Amino acid sequence: TAMCSAYNEEDVDGEKRIVMKFPNEIAPVQIAVFPLLKNKEQLVGKAKEVYTELREKYRCEFDDNGNIGKRYRRQDEIGTPYCVTVDFDTLEKDESVTVRDRDSMKQERVKLDELDKYFESKL
Repeated sequence: TAMCSAYNEEDVDGEKRIVMKFPNEIAPVQIAVFPLLKNKEQLVGKAKEVYTELREKYRCEFDDNGNIGKRYRRQDEIGTPYCVTVDFDTLEKDESVTVRDRDSMKQERVKLDELDKYFESKL
């Protein structure tokens, strides 16, 4: 019954969005980590660093296939509660990443050195 109650279809900008809203504790993947662009070596490298660090404590997945919107949708469909995106601001500006919440689709900036504490409070 957990599978049935987790399945949701939502209308977002005229398109159907399928979301598996698993409780965080049982989500197959808790955090997905992406580079904003897969053809920028520095973004991919930094995203892999973040992924390597997070996977020591959480169920994580690294994904750089397709555009960022498709990656978010793919993670929504498998029930991943949080997605972390490494972008140019991460490298050049403030050492922070974008964290997207599956259920609200809200995004917030979180400093890399505060990421573990952030997820401890969420997961």
